[in-house]
This record gives sequence, structure tokens and C-alpha cells, in this order.
Amino acid sequence: MADVSRRNLLSGQWHHRSNVIRPPWSREPSLFVAACTRCQQCIDACETGVLISGSGGFPEIDFQQAECTFCRRCATACPAELFYPEQHPAWQQVANIADHCLALRGVECRSCQDSCEVPAIAFRPQLNGVAQPLLDQNSCNGCGACVAPCPAQAIAITRSDNHE
Repeated sequence: MADVSRRNLLSGQWHHRSNVIRPPWSREPSLFVAACTRCQQCIDACETGVLISGSGGFPEIDFQQAECTFCRRCATACPAELFYPEQHPAWQQVANIADHCLALRGVECRSCQDSCEVPAIAFRPQLNGVAQPLLDQNSCNGCGACVAPCPAQAIAITRSDNHE
């Protein structure tokens, strides 16, 4: 449901944001929003606190808070049928490293690699320079562990349509 308050209407924020990440195993965004009762049970069940009450009270992922451990507590706690079974892929999210990454700008930093448990982020040494980040999108599960530790806020988790 869209929030059509006067403030949001005048600021142009009355429509649904398309970059919102719903919990893993969520059904398609339109189905999720239509059937979600905003009961907050999934948010309360989240073991890491990565799920927050977002726009309109709908649950969404905030990787600045934590990472997702794919525990499925959100799906188990939900009284509605908003989630795919566990056999279905959790989601098609992967990390993306922006151009303002410190290492890409010549400053030694490996915060993302240090927090990546998979590991999907490695650093390639450069002759006479700072090692450069390499993201293996096939290994990245989109957990978001690399987002909050990044001092430049250069990592975002986004949808990858070709990610399995």
C-alpha cells in the first residue's frame, strides 16, 4: 500500500520504492505487498536484526543494521503465505562495489573481504599500487555482511537476474 501522506505526496515519495529488498524467499514484490498484513512477526523473529519496518510498515532488509544469515525465521514466523519453500532460491541478490571504493581510489582497505564469510570478495595485488577488489558473483549469496563495514559505503546489494 502506498503512503499518500501530504509530506510524501509533495516530496514525490508516494510510490513504492523499487530498490527495496524484501526478506529472503519472499514472493514477488506485488504479491508480497498485497498479502502482507504488516504484523511485524517476521521482524521480531529475525535473529540478526537485518529486517526492519520499512515504508508503509512493510518488512524490508537494511544491511546497514546487520547481515542476513538465511535462518528462515522470518518465513516461519509469518502467518501469511508470503514465502517460497526452502528448496526455492533465497533470492537473486549480489553485492556490487561502486567506483568510490577506497581500494579502487588507491587507499588500502579490505573491510569487505574481512567480513565476507563465503568468501566472494578477494583482492588482486597490483604492481606499484593497492590491491583491487574482485567480486565473484557466483559465490556471493547477497547476505550483506560486507555492506556495513565498508567505510566508504561503496557496497550495495542489488538484484542480479542472472545469479542462480
